Amino acid sequence: MLLAKTLTSSTFKLALIAIGLFGLIVSAIFAYVYVSTTGYVRSRSDRTIMLEYSSLQGAYQRSGRDGLLSLIKQRMADQSFSDNFYLLADASSTVLGGNINSWPPTATAAYGWNEFRAPQHSPNEASRPLIRAMVGTFPPGDRLLVGRDISDLDHFTDLMKVAVISGAALMFVLAAMASILVSRRTVGRIESINATSRAIMLSGLDKRIPLRGSNDEWDRVAENLNLMLDRIETLMGEIKQVSDNVAHDLRTPLTRMRGRLEKAYHSERIANDDQWLISETIADLDAVLGMFLSITRIAQIETQARKDAFRTVNLAEIASEVVELYDAAAEQDGTRLAVTGESEALATGDRDLIFDAIANLVDNAIKHGRPGGNVVVSVENIDGKPVVSIADDGTGIPPDQYEHVFKRFYRLEHSRYTPGNGLGLSLVAAVARLHGVKIELLDNSPGLKVKLWFSAR
Repeated sequence: MLLAKTLTSSTFKLALIAIGLFGLIVSAIFAYVYVSTTGYVRSRSDRTIMLEYSSLQGAYQRSGRDGLLSLIKQRMADQSFSDNFYLLADASSTVLGGNINSWPPTATAAYGWNEFRAPQHSPNEASRPLIRAMVGTFPPGDRLLVGRDISDLDHFTDLMKVAVISGAALMFVLAAMASILVSRRTVGRIESINATSRAIMLSGLDKRIPLRGSNDEWDRVAENLNLMLDRIETLMGEIKQVSDNVAHDLRTPLTRMRGRLEKAYHSERIANDDQWLISETIADLDAVLGMFLSITRIAQIETQARKDAFRTVNLAEIASEVVELYDAAAEQDGTRLAVTGESEALATGDRDLIFDAIANLVDNAIKHGRPGGNVVVSVENIDGKPVVSIADDGTGIPPDQYEHVFKRFYRLEHSRYTPGNGLGLSLVAAVARLHGVKIELLDNSPGLKVKLWFSAR
């Protein structure tokens, strides 16, 4: 099954194309080496034959036929010329001298190169030496053949040919095997991912792609996909939690409204009671609508649809406006609300969203702070980065809850009976993500300090 997928994979097809191109290039190189090497060896042999032919031709011109025959006999008696072949014949091809007993039938031209098997050796064609010879004709009609045994050269050429063909074939075979192994490994890793994907579709998000510990690119892909699955599983869990929390938070006001309406339905109409009923029902409906408005607002912020409104803003001014807005509410609870720090801290962002984020944090600090306590909003520039801090001296948040309080509808145990729907800090987190702001929660001993680290403008 895996082999069939390997042979039909695009990786294997691309590997075959690469092998073909590489094979053509290597074959061309081998062919060039073969032609160059054999051509070089043959040219050296031809030069030797041509020099000997020129020497005998000069003897004929100086001393005539007798002088040439005498020189041929000397060459034949000399062991240093044992690989040479000589033949002098008249116009009728009658042999006059030399170590070849008959004129070769293939040497019909008056002048030029010729190759033939020596006729006086064994009748077995393979054992007869191969002779390459220069043939020339003198003015009276005498014909001279000077040759050399090139059997070794011919054997060398055959070996070169076999080596080139064998090398090219071996290269293609090894390349094909390598491409199959590489493609099989690639298809195997892809199939592992596909198998995990199918398992996830069948059973849920708890499956993960196995790692091989090789730290190669496939392991990195698997790690990233596993991280993506972790993120998807987390988001799905948050969606389920949000759905459960929405259902829970809607049930109470809707139950109250239904109870009031049912009571009014079975009671006599009394103007004052009806007015109270309508007022309370409107308040509950406002709470429900406010919840949905907060959810919609967070969703809009998280889509980053408001980056067009980014401008350079002064965080100190925004903080002062928030403190001025909540000053009356703080006085009503006996809380002292103050703003400190620098008069200018510039950042880039949406002024209204930053205002809402700081306002939510100040509102939380007042609600959950110590009655008669202090809430301090501080604006600073730290290492070139503008920082807004909101600190209270209330009960604070346990450190193990820091990463949970920004989830939608998440409320600490001691906050469940205070007004609110658990969406304020979710909105703050959404604004922070949109602006690239780092949120830092610190123990204020007592109380909580929230730091918003903006990026340098």
